[in-house]
Amino acid sequence: MNGMKITSAPRPLPAVVRGESPDSIHRAREVTRAFTDHLTPAPDPERADTFLLVVSELATNALRHGGGRYTLQLSAGPDTLTAAVSDLSSAVPRDRTPDLNGGGGGFGWHMIRHLTSHLTITPAPGAGKTIQARLPR
Repeated sequence: MNGMKITSAPRPLPAVVRGESPDSIHRAREVTRAFTDHLTPAPDPERADTFLLVVSELATNALRHGGGRYTLQLSAGPDTLTAAVSDLSSAVPRDRTPDLNGGGGGFGWHMIRHLTSHLTITPAPGAGKTIQARLPR
């Protein structure tokens, strides 16, 4: 050996966003974009966009259906991107018939399930839940 030391790149620190208003969804998107932009190696741009969409839908659903407040935590492993959203409602997400005319939604949960490789819902002690969505990096 020539004295060269090879070290692995440090794992990024998790990013956390707390939200309780529609403006917080914009903040969650900004933090998610900054998070993926600073990963080494960076995820493929299409994968980063997909992750951003999943985060946006999870945060929006938590705000609309989860009690009006949420906490988003982003993390990354060597092969994965993970978003965990905790809210105040113990009710599990359910499929709704999409509103094709009135803009009332109904697309988010189906989209989240379709775009993620691993999805878990964990009840919180007392009330609330955490939804963890994982995508390949």
